[in-house]
Amino acid sequence: MTQKTHFGYEEVDPTEKTRRVRGVFESVASKYDLMNDLMSGGMHRAWKRFTIATSGVHAGSRVLDIAGGTGDLSRLFADRVGPTGQVILSDINGAMLAVGRDRLLNDGRLIPAVQCNAEALPFASRSFDCVCIGFGLRNVTRKEVALAEMRRVLKPGGVALILEFSRVWQPLAPAYDWYSFNVLPRLGRLVAGDETSYRYLAESIRVHPDQAALKTMMEAAGFERVDWNNLSAGVVALHRGYAF
Repeated sequence: MTQKTHFGYEEVDPTEKTRRVRGVFESVASKYDLMNDLMSGGMHRAWKRFTIATSGVHAGSRVLDIAGGTGDLSRLFADRVGPTGQVILSDINGAMLAVGRDRLLNDGRLIPAVQCNAEALPFASRSFDCVCIGFGLRNVTRKEVALAEMRRVLKPGGVALILEFSRVWQPLAPAYDWYSFNVLPRLGRLVAGDETSYRYLAESIRVHPDQAALKTMMEAAGFERVDWNNLSAGVVALHRGYAF
């Protein structure tokens, strides 16, 4: 029997999830950044700045931005590593990657862009000082495989950063759920012309591992000194794990 995985609240075959996630991001790519600003009230920019500030990345570091989409984190990392370092933007979705590449080029930033699957990274082992995935892990079909790949390509002493929606502080959960399932899909329909994709995104957060479960998964993949910071009362969490 084929092992099932989640696409939002549905249980589907892994190949079906991969196909449908691709369709979601092809649909929303052109409006992705605008929707992020609207959905989070601009807070996603603060979450990303916090990620960079606590990453330990410095001038000369080599960074891989997985599921980097429209390039927000890659741009911030590039400022941090400077001309002696390197940032590689990657994403499995060609439409998202094209938006990110074009935005970076328009900013005068020549950052390599590689279309690849987080479950099969086309990079040598022990290649990067930092590997980051921002708001992408919950869309990966086999999360444990992607975590193992992140561990593989890290240099000894390197850090993996996972910025992702997580479990909100329980007293806020009813209001957060109402917002997620009533406001977000309507925003998606009005702004991006796609209510269904934003309903999926809300559902995908609920079936993603919570803070403690993701920590356990990272440890199982071989990361050490794993910890996390809750941001915005746990709406988002930043997990860090190290390769030794």
